[in-house]
Amino acid sequence: MSKRAVILGAAESGTGAALLAKQQGYEVFVSDFGKIKDNFREMLVQMGVEWEEGGHTEGKIMGADVVIKSPGIPEKAPIIKLLRKENARIVSEVEFASWFTKANLIGITGSNGKTTTTSLLCHTLSKGGLNVACGGNIGTSFAGLVAQGGFEHYVLEISNFQLDDIETFRPHIAVLLNITEDHLDRYEYDVSKYADAKFRIAENLTEEDYFIINTDDPLTMKYLPGKNIKARILPFGLEKKEGNVAWFDHTENTIHLQMEQDSFSYNYDQSQLMGRHNVYNTMAASIVARVLDLRKDSIRESFSDFRNVEHRLEKVACVGGIQFINDSKATNVNAAWYALESVDAPIVWIVGGVDKGNDYSLLMPLVEKKVKSIVALGDNVMKIHKAFSDKVNLIINALSMKDAVQLSYHLADKNDTVLLSPACASFDLFENYEDRGRQFKKHVREL
Repeated sequence: MSKRAVILGAAESGTGAALLAKQQGYEVFVSDFGKIKDNFREMLVQMGVEWEEGGHTEGKIMGADVVIKSPGIPEKAPIIKLLRKENARIVSEVEFASWFTKANLIGITGSNGKTTTTSLLCHTLSKGGLNVACGGNIGTSFAGLVAQGGFEHYVLEISNFQLDDIETFRPHIAVLLNITEDHLDRYEYDVSKYADAKFRIAENLTEEDYFIINTDDPLTMKYLPGKNIKARILPFGLEKKEGNVAWFDHTENTIHLQMEQDSFSYNYDQSQLMGRHNVYNTMAASIVARVLDLRKDSIRESFSDFRNVEHRLEKVACVGGIQFINDSKATNVNAAWYALESVDAPIVWIVGGVDKGNDYSLLMPLVEKKVKSIVALGDNVMKIHKAFSDKVNLIINALSMKDAVQLSYHLADKNDTVLLSPACASFDLFENYEDRGRQFKKHVREL
């Protein structure tokens, strides 16, 4: 008798899980409370998988052998509450996918920098000759990649929501880049619970595995002592201090790595990545690459020819001497801090959207020092006015991205930078942060 797998949510992770479950002989049912996008619906039809949209039919969901929950579904959702009450087995898609592969897993989590580090590592490992697939929380889901088969290494971006429902998921190399207050609405506004979710990436590691951490990150170092980490910990930071296996020489602008007899250096002047935060991302990637024994020349070459992902500090165009930068992926305050920190020119800052309980105090020194005016976009403009009205000369509201681009262009002078780094989610005016970033680029190119 075949086992039943119920999959809640029919986007990238849900359809990937459905494909893998079908391959593994499960009887599969997919249920989405919202509307399923056409491309995912077509995939389900082609697989011959039963599905529903616009609600959950309890009779078809309860009693499954395993429920695979998409990361976007909160615990407070009625169907999840009901399943928990019935002690149903609920796992995340990354947990489910890990049951069906013996490949080497590299898991990368953190509040900021996940996508860049994952993409940089995938580029580096592929260029180094490894048979590697890149995905997880970006691109193709882990389950979808496992269903494709044939890979020896997976580099996975993993969100805290994906880690919430793991049981045995165990990467050989786990990276925790940082922990900053984000998504607190899903964790009862308790940062310790959010930190616990991030640290779950290391909970199943053994003495044979590696856990790479940033010693400059206050919350990581605050919560690390309370964790029972069995893996070998490989710390990095900007300073050369006891314990750090990688650090940054500011005078030479060079990353150095020293692990036992293994040394490696990389001159950061060769990198295409902007900002101090990307020094951290590159240090983390260099440690992983050397753990996997990639050739040093290959690592340096791949770091130097890597281009950052779309919507992350992406230089769009220079119009009338004004540089436009798309950092739409900055959906929280800390990500916006990194963006502001990385720009040296006077800034016209486009900020706003769906506020997730943002505390803007972290940004005050940078805004006061670097930002000349603000274009406030989205639902929470009054909070932006309240936070920054005494820090900048002018704050103007925009009703659309077209308005925001045109207003910022008129506010900026030659040699200024217009920076879209919203510090907020995008769901008020846009489909997602990608849609927000693409609209920004479209209207910049129309100037």
